[in-house]
Amino acid sequence: MAPTASLVSITEDDHDVHLYLAYATADNFMGRPVYRNAHCYLHPDAEKALTRASLSARQAGVRLLVFDAYRPAQAQQILFDYAQDPTFVADPKRGSHHTRGCAVDVSLLDENGQQMDMGTGFDAMQAESFHFCAGLPAQVQKNRLMLLGIMLSAGFEHIPSEWWHYQLPGAMQYPLIEDGAGGVPKLMD
Repeated sequence: MAPTASLVSITEDDHDVHLYLAYATADNFMGRPVYRNAHCYLHPDAEKALTRASLSARQAGVRLLVFDAYRPAQAQQILFDYAQDPTFVADPKRGSHHTRGCAVDVSLLDENGQQMDMGTGFDAMQAESFHFCAGLPAQVQKNRLMLLGIMLSAGFEHIPSEWWHYQLPGAMQYPLIEDGAGGVPKLMD
């Protein structure tokens, strides 16, 4: 089992990523904010992998866009209650890779700072969100493959159903992080 560790704050300056924490806004599948504040945290192992991914992205002339990372258990429950679809939102009873601090939801920004076309929006719960959905335009496939290559080379793995979701291998071996634990303030109202 991976050791319990304080979470690391992910910042734009320290990690050379762009943060757009969708659940701190109404720009998500629920249409309302879930987080009180836009804070981004990861387990130290995931933070190291994200740092490698950010460097790889920059070497390819793009930049990582982070939508979500550590997710408090209370937020996981809210999302699950709303979605009721374990294909896209993990049952909080089982635990989420996000509530372990070892998953990150990302996309890519091009050299002009524009989000690259991935075929669907972040957290779109539809067949087109699957990594290798047939019938998507070639440019979308190329963009997804670029993101996949960057994230895999940094030490993450993907799940089939969400082009944006990457996690550490063996993520379920990491302990769940309780709201307010691990040096992270409670993020929910």
